Amino acid sequence: MDSFDGTEQPRALLGLDRATVAFDGFRTSPVLDHPECLAFDPVDGTVWCGGEAGQIFQLDLMNGRIKQVDQNPGGFTLGMGFGRDRTLYWLDAVRRQVRRLAVGAGTGAEVVIDGRVGERDLVYPNALAFAADGTMYFSDSHDGPPSGGLYCLTPDAVPSLWHEGPFRFANGVALAPDESALYVAESDGRSIARVEILPDGSAGPLTRPWSLGRSVPDGLAFGPDGRLYVGCYYPSQILRLEPGGGVSLVIEDPFGGMLSNPANLVFHGTDAYVANLGRWHITRIDMSEIL
Repeated sequence: MDSFDGTEQPRALLGLDRATVAFDGFRTSPVLDHPECLAFDPVDGTVWCGGEAGQIFQLDLMNGRIKQVDQNPGGFTLGMGFGRDRTLYWLDAVRRQVRRLAVGAGTGAEVVIDGRVGERDLVYPNALAFAADGTMYFSDSHDGPPSGGLYCLTPDAVPSLWHEGPFRFANGVALAPDESALYVAESDGRSIARVEILPDGSAGPLTRPWSLGRSVPDGLAFGPDGRLYVGCYYPSQILRLEPGGGVSLVIEDPFGGMLSNPANLVFHGTDAYVANLGRWHITRIDMSEIL
């Protein structure tokens, strides 16, 4: 299809039976508090995610165990990912901070960016993505100047404004597999933006290759097939972006039980793991049929 306006819902590529609960944190201690993002530990395979009170959780999916690692809650944990040397980075939207934790080092969380970059105040630091060299890109969600946009953090922790937009609530970000571009979910614009990465690492032209109609994009992730997948906060569904501006409906949950305001997603083999901001569980989707 050429566009995805949501008025005539297409048939999903996968049935909801392909989705299962990978971790149920409703009755665990502590409770998994509405996770927005998740990341696989590159060493032990556990899943790390955050909570709406600023918590950091480590999940053992095989044994159904949960551990709260950050003992200083009070913010709202959004974007999360592993950089070099098993260092976990995350964004706190309430504190307006970028934080990190050297997992296994025995040290506590460290604030990398606190409230502003240069002369610009952060508004709502939201989602992040890492390049192969350790460079981190992250979105700051805001509708207009002077704040908001996309920021860059070098491997030696030097931050800078990378692209000032304007974006229509820059949310999830994903780096192209060949690192030629950074893709951005614009939640208010219901679109996906593409920013070219120039040879010197600076931001190039901004385009909007995909319009999602009534769907509100949140998280982005490239699958093992090299195509870009979108977690939609509303309605509760996963989309796949096709060449030429086409959009495919991968899976949907009209009742919001298995997929409940899905935010960010990450691939582990042919399975996609999804954080449900609307509930207390992590969903696993078997996508082997379409990958």
